[in-house]
Amino acid sequence: MADPKHIPSISVTYASSGRSIRSNELGMRPMQEMCFQKRGEQYLLIKSPPASGKSRALMFIALDKLQHQSLKQAIIVVPERAIGASFNDEPLSLFGFWEDWHIEPRWNLCNAPGTDIGKVNAVKKFLESGDKILLCTHATFRFAVERFGVEAFDDRLIAVDEFHHVSANPDNRLGTQMTQLIERGKTHIIAMTGSYFRGDAEAVLMPEDEAKFESVAYTYYQQLSGYEYLKQLDIGYYFYTGSYTDEILKVLDPNEKTIVHIPNVNSRESTKDKIKEVEYILNHLGDWQGVDPETGFQLVKTESGRVLKIADLVDDDPAKRDHVVAALKRQSEKNNRDYVDIIIALGMAKEGFDWIWCEHALTVGYRSSLTEIVQIIGRATRDAPGKTKARFTNLIAEPDASEEMVAEAVNDTLKAIAASLLMEQVLAPRFEFKPKYPESGPQEGFDYGEGGYDPDKCNVGFNEVTGRIQMEIKGLAEPKSKEAARICREDLNEVITAFVQDKPSIERGVFDEELVPEEVTQLRMGKIIKEKYPELSEEDREAVRQHAIAALNIIQQAKGTLAKMEDGPTKNLALINGIRKYAMDVRDLNIDLIDRINPFGEAYAILSKSMTEERFRQIASVIAAKKVSLSIEEARELAKRALRFKQEKGRIPSLTAVDPWEKRMAEGVAFLQRKAREAQNG
Repeated sequence: MADPKHIPSISVTYASSGRSIRSNELGMRPMQEMCFQKRGEQYLLIKSPPASGKSRALMFIALDKLQHQSLKQAIIVVPERAIGASFNDEPLSLFGFWEDWHIEPRWNLCNAPGTDIGKVNAVKKFLESGDKILLCTHATFRFAVERFGVEAFDDRLIAVDEFHHVSANPDNRLGTQMTQLIERGKTHIIAMTGSYFRGDAEAVLMPEDEAKFESVAYTYYQQLSGYEYLKQLDIGYYFYTGSYTDEILKVLDPNEKTIVHIPNVNSRESTKDKIKEVEYILNHLGDWQGVDPETGFQLVKTESGRVLKIADLVDDDPAKRDHVVAALKRQSEKNNRDYVDIIIALGMAKEGFDWIWCEHALTVGYRSSLTEIVQIIGRATRDAPGKTKARFTNLIAEPDASEEMVAEAVNDTLKAIAASLLMEQVLAPRFEFKPKYPESGPQEGFDYGEGGYDPDKCNVGFNEVTGRIQMEIKGLAEPKSKEAARICREDLNEVITAFVQDKPSIERGVFDEELVPEEVTQLRMGKIIKEKYPELSEEDREAVRQHAIAALNIIQQAKGTLAKMEDGPTKNLALINGIRKYAMDVRDLNIDLIDRINPFGEAYAILSKSMTEERFRQIASVIAAKKVSLSIEEARELAKRALRFKQEKGRIPSLTAVDPWEKRMAEGVAFLQRKAREAQNG
């Protein structure tokens, strides 16, 4: 069997400055200090990566609201009981804060026996008590609101952890209750999440509700570049044929601390027998030595003589699994690197699971939710002594000969590319695009590289503290409204998420050799933004479109430039250097040039090398069979672009133009004219 095909999609290096883990005089890390500065807000949305300290940030803010903002009580709401451990007692005063974090044991409902429904009475007793803090699950809180009404929570703080579980869908009870609390306006709400992708599936909040939240956005770049030990994060996709159990040992290194997420039993990667899959992995790692009675961990002796301690979270036997879960939760072993070596899970060990030593998150089968992918990657991005590298691997089945399976595999392949493109955005510094004017000048706090700011060129500045890249682009449209400016400043990843998950865009971008790039960068991206932000003016939608496609394409071009640079992506500022090099190499960096770049070009280059030529042609033929002729809607968008072309160039686009985009615009106009004539002639 040939080695699995690898898509070496992302390898990011960081500074290891230690900045993100240093504390101020109150014991707060930089992210927590950012949140605390906004402690007076009634509605606060904290968007920050896993392991960045959101739980403790909440502790600081909640204690301030209880002591200085006249709130009666604080209720902390987590999606599952295991995550409640993140809010255990903390001696905050030892590090400079004025009060310790303490929850009376009777009000820690995550540790209490019984069902969520049964715990509702405990919530009522708490609301009637003089105690200050309660911890419960999302489900317990939902039942309590249903029974007592939103008015029972007046003058209290509701802090919702893993807020992406909330949805604006009317069927999502927690989402409906959040809307009711906001409409009543007498409750403070703190929402916390490490993966807030509104474009992932359904909106988390309705736009009018979300507009009431003040947000704190702490990026992956700020978090990881500020670590002390972790310097590199790799993300890769491997394609295999046959059964994954025959191939997994080619990517599972027993010397790395690993969490293996085996496939859902309904996925095409599953053998439909999860217990045998675990047994197969154990047998291939070495000789089984039995079970450790203290922890319930499986003991496997490798060829080298080392005994691996493997936690099996797949076995459905409650006694066995609870034993293993309890062992993994032991606080006394949290800093013991040798305590466990590999964790095998199905539906567990994702969000909120804290194992700082994890070096490799290995996932079998594609996960359709980008939120879930980010959560899984977050298991490996904890900082720990001696841990300099971490990686995420997705093992995905290649298609077999049948057309039905080819189509399914195409979908998984395209989703893997989408996730890769999005993660590049998530892991990169945040962009701040500026139009280039004759009077433009340097901005305070930004480093413009060797030679400094050049007034005659489009400059690239970098602020290492905030993790922001400032880039000048000629002809860039500026947002006019406050909301459009906010989207360009904070939500470009949301736009890109929706775009890279748009199947027509990615199918044509990767497999259509006749593609005119503007058909995806202008038409498809424009359509997505119009649907996503219908309240924006056409002028603002165009500004958002330009900023989003610039963010996506600049990183793709920088990645291609980096691959050609002699030193490669080894230095902390490799991405910044790649962007600067790209900006220098093009004579006239303008938005038209950026629009002429296929956002999926790098993905095509990787896929064409990673798959056999026969398999690649097979997939391309599936895509080609779905290609449709020009639609009325697309023709109208082309006509709008043609009008803008006429305003800029003083002439209409020509059907005989050499430039393929000008020719395509002319075809759109001709298509509408032909349809109009046909309508007149009956």
